[in-house]
Amino acid sequence: MPASTADLLRMRLLAHALDGLAESDPASVVRRLLAVQAQDFGAACWALGLRAPGSVRADVIAALDAGTIIRSWPMRGTLHFVPPADLGWMLEITTHRMITGLTLRHRQLELENDDLGRARDLVTGTLAGGGSISRAELMELWETNGIATAGQRGYHLIYYLAQTGVLCWGPAHKTQQSLVLLDEWVPNPRRLEHDEALGEFIVRYLAGHGPATIKDFVWWTKGTMADARAGIAVAGDRLTSLEVDGTEYWVTSELADRDAARAAARTPAEKRAVALTPAFDEYVIGYQNRDLVLDPAFANRVVPGGNGVFAPVIVSRGRAAGLWKRRATATKVAVHPEPFGRFAQTELAGVARGAKAYGRFLGVTASVDSVD
Repeated sequence: MPASTADLLRMRLLAHALDGLAESDPASVVRRLLAVQAQDFGAACWALGLRAPGSVRADVIAALDAGTIIRSWPMRGTLHFVPPADLGWMLEITTHRMITGLTLRHRQLELENDDLGRARDLVTGTLAGGGSISRAELMELWETNGIATAGQRGYHLIYYLAQTGVLCWGPAHKTQQSLVLLDEWVPNPRRLEHDEALGEFIVRYLAGHGPATIKDFVWWTKGTMADARAGIAVAGDRLTSLEVDGTEYWVTSELADRDAARAAARTPAEKRAVALTPAFDEYVIGYQNRDLVLDPAFANRVVPGGNGVFAPVIVSRGRAAGLWKRRATATKVAVHPEPFGRFAQTELAGVARGAKAYGRFLGVTASVDSVD
């Protein structure tokens, strides 16, 4: 079906809950997007708060403590917030490729199968029965039992055990999270056959990120084109395709129908569509090709030198319109906008609303610096 760039942007805002129907709580946001990049913990918390207006940072922490959100490495070797019931079947698809890709690094660190097995047995024996352990305590446990953790060995041991479904990050421990056994923390995971999981993977990605291309999905999961095409075939009429300038985009049929209903009702874009998205936000980072949202002329400002570190972005009319920085204390936060061009008064008003929402999320008062 032919479409326009404006159609793609409008539907992406809907998919990401940045316009239209928002979510009621942080866990619902994670279910909608399936995985939210979360190596920057504070930024990831705001990514959820932004999409669930009225929630506060403590709600995200409470969801992690209750196990309604899990933080782990489901794909790309990157920490994400994921729905607990879905982590298992995601790992069944991604683990083999991720672990295979670490063979050389494990050899460099002199991590042998015996080390990995002993590390697993020690942690499962210690945590069995509902226990939890901090990262520092786990390092001490391994060191005491003759497993060296220096030189990134400890990190790779934790990552391996998380990637293979043994561990995940669980409830808060002081200023960090503790580690728990995944099968105890999530006693009733969803069980999907391989092909069913491939279909679920692409449908869930597109439900929270679409419209997107097959290459976008393959980049996001670090999967294969063959698996992506198999997933589309399994999904069947749950998906529909759009063509824009000769490129095929995929979207869930539900989202396409919702967008069509809004257009028929002439529902205006919401003021919330001017958004202060955090660093590493899925709206910007969740695609192999980001040109639709991020003008290549400004890409180096968002990701300086292509170093993989994504700055917080002001989104306006579905596009990256500038950066924003913050200065925070225990009682207040000041937002400093850095537009890529001249902001209209409506955009400045949107930034002010976004700053107020961000301050409310953090539980502090908010202000906005003037724009030169």
